[in-house]
Amino acid sequence: MKSLLIFAIAALAEISGCYTFWRWLRLGNSVLWLLPGLIALVIFATALTYTETTQAGRAYAAYGGVYILMSTLWLWLIEGTQPDQGDWLGVGLCLMGTAVILLSPHRGTGRF
Repeated sequence: MKSLLIFAIAALAEISGCYTFWRWLRLGNSVLWLLPGLIALVIFATALTYTETTQAGRAYAAYGGVYILMSTLWLWLIEGTQPDQGDWLGVGLCLMGTAVILLSPHRGTGRF
């Protein structure tokens, strides 16, 4: 499904963009970290406009579960902290919500 790929791209861009702010404010890194972060956040916002729905709110709601999955993977792969059972349970529950939003028939409102 095209939207899932878009959601993954958007999530990676949003997480990496926000992480640059984290590095700057929380870890004391250079303000120059914000430049690639701002570019990543523009990519994030732009990517979500390419989903297969005509309603922004529905796209953002469905995106939430994918964002949570990608954030958990970021925690593990980039920050080096292995997610625990509670993290994975939360991811699973959120992805079920995403599936309901993506797969439910919606009255005359676009593809999902």
